[in-house]
Amino acid sequence: MGETKEKIMREALKLFACAGYEAVSVSDIAGVIGITKGALYRHYESKRDIFEHILRRMEADDASGAEGFGLPTSNLDESNAAEYRSVSLDSLAVFAKAQFIYWTENDFAADFRRLLTLEQYRSPEMGELFGQYLGSGPSSYVEDILGSLGFSDPAVYAAQIYAPMFLFYGIFDHTAADRRNEIKNTAFACIDRTINELKKESTI
Repeated sequence: MGETKEKIMREALKLFACAGYEAVSVSDIAGVIGITKGALYRHYESKRDIFEHILRRMEADDASGAEGFGLPTSNLDESNAAEYRSVSLDSLAVFAKAQFIYWTENDFAADFRRLLTLEQYRSPEMGELFGQYLGSGPSSYVEDILGSLGFSDPAVYAAQIYAPMFLFYGIFDHTAADRRNEIKNTAFACIDRTINELKKESTI
C-alpha cells in the first residue's frame, strides 16, 4: 500500500474513533491530511471504501495473530478439531496477554476498538463487528479451545479469562500513561490465575 493511501486510512480511522463513522465526511479526512477530496478519491472510491480497507487490515491481523502463537485461525468444526485439541494452556495464556497488548497499545487496533465501541448501538453492522472482535467472538473462541481440551464449564473459564481483558481495555484508555503498566499487569494476573486453575483441574 502506498504511503499516502496508508496515511488516509490511518487518519480516517482516528477520526472515526473520536467522532463516529457517520459523523466524519470525506472532506474531514482530506482536510486532516492536507489534500483535496479529488486527491483522496484517487486512492479510495468513497468513505465506505476506506472502511472496507480498515476491515481487511483487521481481518488479516486477527488471523496472523492467532497463527503466530500456534492457535487455530478459524472457527471450530470437524476439519480443524485436532488443532483445537492441541492447544496448550501456556500458549493460550501467552496469546491472551498478547491480545491485550494488541488491543490497547497498537494504535490501529485501539482506534478500531474505540470506533466499534462508539458505533455498536447505532448500526447493526457495527454491532455485529463489535461482537465478532470484542464480544462473543473472542469469548466463544476461548470457550471452544477449553471445551476441546475437555475442561468442565468451558464457558465459565472462558469468561474468567476474557472478562478482565474486556474490562481493562476501557480502564487502560482512561489511565495516565505512567500507570498503564499496573493495569496491564492486573489483567495479566487475572489471566494467570484462571490458567493455573485450569492446570490444577487437568491434573485431577
